[in-house]
Amino acid sequence: MFGVFGLDNFFRRIINIALRMTTLGAKFALVFVLAKFLSEAEFGLYGLFSAALGYMVMALGFDFYTYATRELINKKANEWAEVFRDQFVFYLCAYIFILPLCVLVFVFGLLPWQVLIWFFVLLVVEHFSQEVNRILVAISRPLQASIVLFVRHGLWAVIVAVVMWFLPGLRSLDFVFVAWVFGGLGALLLAVVFSRDIDRGGIKSPINWGWIKIGFLVSVPFVISTLSLKAVYTADRYWVEHFNSVEVLAAYVLFAGLANSIISFLDASVFSFVYPGVVSAAGKKDGNLFVKKFKEMAVQASVVTIALAVLVVGFSDVLIRWIGKLSYFNNIEILYWVVAATVVFLHHVLVESRHHDGGEHAAEKLLEEIVVLLRLPEKHFSVFALFHLVNQSDQTRSHFIADDENRDDDGS
Repeated sequence: MFGVFGLDNFFRRIINIALRMTTLGAKFALVFVLAKFLSEAEFGLYGLFSAALGYMVMALGFDFYTYATRELINKKANEWAEVFRDQFVFYLCAYIFILPLCVLVFVFGLLPWQVLIWFFVLLVVEHFSQEVNRILVAISRPLQASIVLFVRHGLWAVIVAVVMWFLPGLRSLDFVFVAWVFGGLGALLLAVVFSRDIDRGGIKSPINWGWIKIGFLVSVPFVISTLSLKAVYTADRYWVEHFNSVEVLAAYVLFAGLANSIISFLDASVFSFVYPGVVSAAGKKDGNLFVKKFKEMAVQASVVTIALAVLVVGFSDVLIRWIGKLSYFNNIEILYWVVAATVVFLHHVLVESRHHDGGEHAAEKLLEEIVVLLRLPEKHFSVFALFHLVNQSDQTRSHFIADDENRDDDGS
């Protein structure tokens, strides 16, 4: 009955948004729970572990999804299974060469050997759960993708927070890693369930090595650009650790998490709605409409960013008091830096867009900035990020194309 009035799609969209916001809220809450119940050393290690894991997941995936997603969109439903199979054949080949190199993370002392097993288990689980999430988006199943994303990033975070609150004996990184693994495995299982109706006939055809080779060659410039840019957002935690105490590192991880939440909520509340119109205008090569839509996006983003920044700074004292650790009070200026970097970024985009009324390419350049830096899987705004934003290079152009293919997962 609801479908007659278009309410079926309306409710699906509401549920989709609710799931995304709940996932963001769960991740946001987890950061504070871990900061409260883990020691500064453990919490700092969690930040380093997450940064290194996120970087290596990107390396392992080789940005091959940018090619595979485009192929999926252009294929009929009965040809999807063949694309899925060949895509994962490529990943298995990548694992043979890239997984052994991941040991260098421990050889060079970027992470302690004690978390090696957790690192490799989560590396594989995170990568495959990320890819199946992208596949669901690519085959136009956004609600299912949001459910999988919630299980992958939100549900286990809620469980960890509740268990740590009531069971002091489980307040450890090992318990966090166990829950994280089960969250990823649960997401994989759900994705398989949601995909069970896909025609599997194409799997019986021979592996298309020519298609895989082309995909590899197409992905090379994407992965080089992505990893180069991502390095900026991974290195800062190690830089903080190298030149400062473990207490400063823990504070940085906490406050960078707060800044990340601003960008994540901005993405869910503004970009998820405005972005499609901007991309559509770009696809139509309508320069005037592109500039108009881009300005709307920049203005809305700036307003929401400033509002969220005020809320974060305003309530930070209450949150830090709840955590109850002096080290976070002593390093509160870090929060001001990362929040300021976020606001300056959006202000930069808005001001620049006002001065480029006449050109589609100028507006496109600005859009690339906002797309690349808001769609990184581990979004984080530090002094490094602020420096990069002011000196944005043309290397960001490749990510505009990649993000057009798939927006839902990197972020979430």
